[in-house]
Order: sequence, then C-alpha cells, then structure tokens
Amino acid sequence: MKHIISPLDFSVKELDDVLCLAEDIIADPKKYANVCNGKKLATLFYEPSTRTRLSFEAAMLNLGGNILGFSSADSSSAAKGESVADTIRVISSYADICAMRHPKEGAPMVAAKYSRIPVINAGDGGHNHPTQTLTDLLTIKNLKGRLNNLTVGLCGDLKFGRTVHSLINALVRYENIKFVLISPEELKIPAYIREEVLDANHVEYKEVSVLEDVMPELDLLYMTRVQKERFFNEEDYVRLKDLFILDMAKMEYAKDDMLVLHPLPRVNEISTEVDNDPRAVYFKQAEYGVYVRMALIMTLLEVEKPC
Repeated sequence: MKHIISPLDFSVKELDDVLCLAEDIIADPKKYANVCNGKKLATLFYEPSTRTRLSFEAAMLNLGGNILGFSSADSSSAAKGESVADTIRVISSYADICAMRHPKEGAPMVAAKYSRIPVINAGDGGHNHPTQTLTDLLTIKNLKGRLNNLTVGLCGDLKFGRTVHSLINALVRYENIKFVLISPEELKIPAYIREEVLDANHVEYKEVSVLEDVMPELDLLYMTRVQKERFFNEEDYVRLKDLFILDMAKMEYAKDDMLVLHPLPRVNEISTEVDNDPRAVYFKQAEYGVYVRMALIMTLLEVEKPC
C-alpha cells in the first residue's frame, strides 16, 4: 500500500506513468467511467477548499466510484477533540482511499502511519500539496510538451505557498530547470527550500523583487496569492497583498509562448483582463486537476487500466 504525502513519494518514472495515464484519460474519458465501481473515496478536509475537494470528488465519480467525508473540521468529530490518528482508523473501515487536507504540517503523515487505506495529502499547512503539483506537471507537459529545459518564474507568496514548495521539489528532478523567485523580502522562499532542495541539487536560481525585469526570460510564470490565513497579523497582510499584480502591461514583456499558471483561488494578483490572453492557462490547469486525480486514484488503488 502506497501513500502520497510529498511529491517525492513518487519516483520520476512513477510520476511520468501517472501523467501518461492522465493524458490517456483526457483522450478518452468514457473508457474509464466504471473502473472504480464499488470503491469509495473519503475526503477529510479540515480547512476550506473548493477546487481540491470538488476535483477529488469529481475524479472518483468520473471513475464510477462513490464519495463520503466532510468539508471542515467543525463538521467532524475533530470539533470534539478527536485525533487524526483515531479518525483515520475509523475511516479505514468505511472507505478504500482517503484524501486529507489539514492546516497542520505533517497531519497527513500521521494519518498514513495509522491508516489501513492509501492516504493522499491534499495540502498540509504551508508544507506540501502533491496533487496540485501533479496538476501543474500535467499542465506543463501537455501544453509545453516537456518537463525539462524550462525557466520557471514563481511569483508572490513563496514563504507560505505550499504549491510553490511542492512544485520546486518535483521540478528539480528534471534536466535544465532554472527558477526565478519573485517576491518581497518578507515572503522569500524558506531557507530549507533554498539550501536543502535548490542548492543541494545544484539548481540554477535567482531571487528578485521586480516582476517586469524578468518577464522576457520566462517559459512559465506561476503566480500565487498572498494568503491571508497564513499571517499572524493583518497589517503585514495588507501591506504585502498588492505588491505583485499581473496585468496586460506586464504581459507585453513576456514571450509569445510563455504560460501563466496559478493554483487558484485568485484574489487580485492576476487582473481579469489577462484571462482572455491565450497564454493564461490557469482555468485549463484546474480542469486538468480532475484528470490527474483520476489517474492517481487508479494508481494507488492498483486499478487495471481498461483496454
């Protein structure tokens, strides 16, 4: 039995196998409509989510399976003080696979320790978000045709952004990846990502504070929102939230084939005028999230691929 807590829980070959399966699902989704008949997915979401929770549920329903779970800690026995370990012990009797989002880093890892079913980390604090990373990789591979030889700009909240941390961890394993880290001083990438991931893997990167200066270099621009829920005081959030806003004036500096990604939800860090630019692919990215989660569920449940 395999759990997915971090993107590193998959080898590069295993990642590529999941992405290839997702691409086959995109090509012929009807072929997969009944492969999980009789299987149940539990979605244990201790903090709010729209895309991640609904895309997991859509994925399981598209495969012919069923879903159960809760959408906030207040609607679960966590409100009564039940531990993650006890919850997953019980859920293991009800479902075949589980997707968990939790505000505390490491909670899905604790769940995996006590679980009798595969556990998928659907986001834990500011730490990891492996299924968003799979979504990002599928988007890049499908639309750029490769996962190597890319200059990737990461912009906004690089300190608390778990999607950014997960994506860096995944992409450093591919050849000739360069990062441009665009953020204010207060939201720079954490030291452990810089030292243990980028420096340790001899990956080329630079840290800048002006988006326009680096736009012409980028093959991909990954925008993130400044996350109010990660701040300890509102003054810091208000001061930083509007520092980086992507608009059409900035897009003028970009390559014709640069892609703009965003894990969503968007607040105001991408102007709505950018939505109609063909390089803006964040809504297509959200659609790909369903296909890649279908592939992941099948892989972890060891469901046979239909002919």
